[in-house]
Amino acid sequence: MGFTSFAAVGDSFTEGVGDELPGGQVRGWADLVAQGLAVSSPEPVTYANLAIRGRLLDAILEEQLPAAIALKPQLLSLNGGGNDILRPRVSIDAVAQRLVDGAKQALDAGIHVILLSGANPSDHLPMGKRISARGDALAAAVHAKIPAQPGLTFVDNWADPELRHLDYWSRDRLHMGASGHQRVAANVLTALEVPAPDFGPQASSIQRPRNSAYWREYVLPWIGRRLTGRSSGDTRTAKYPTLERVVTE
Repeated sequence: MGFTSFAAVGDSFTEGVGDELPGGQVRGWADLVAQGLAVSSPEPVTYANLAIRGRLLDAILEEQLPAAIALKPQLLSLNGGGNDILRPRVSIDAVAQRLVDGAKQALDAGIHVILLSGANPSDHLPMGKRISARGDALAAAVHAKIPAQPGLTFVDNWADPELRHLDYWSRDRLHMGASGHQRVAANVLTALEVPAPDFGPQASSIQRPRNSAYWREYVLPWIGRRLTGRSSGDTRTAKYPTLERVVTE
């Protein structure tokens, strides 16, 4: 499929957290998909990424999605709900319905939609079984609600067994590392029938903290933010809020 404009909305998964570049900016699977589209296109390709880490689904659908639709891209990716299912109380069915309704909103605007799930980190996290059960329930609910119509591509990264390996995850074990983002990008491009380019060398082995250090560095701060109603993305804005031309090397 030949798309020359692409906009992405979502949370840390789509922003690219875990795939940090030397200057401190994050890259991620959506940036890599944009690169893949540009490499395969005889025409210039433009790309916007409105995703912000920590965002709940309502914020994604009420703030990011209308702004992305207003850009009139040919292709739009939608992911969300990961932060919602980590909350103590959540309606999985309501989250799934909101996701599908958001996809329909973009479809009604004449945009091809990639509706995609995040990968499953639960094997390496505290309370992993609970997270896995909720993720399984969300994936099943979305599957059941997806409309069978052209213009919608579903990419089920949650069901990709390869992505469950620790090597695909960053130091915090919750966000994918560079190799994980590369695999998701390849999954998306394959679903779009676009050849995945060479994304460069795989990341070297990650030095991971032991359990006590891991809890101090990641788990306790995460709990603190939840207790105080804060988010890691409270002061952040979208990294690419408008469509910009993708430069290929």
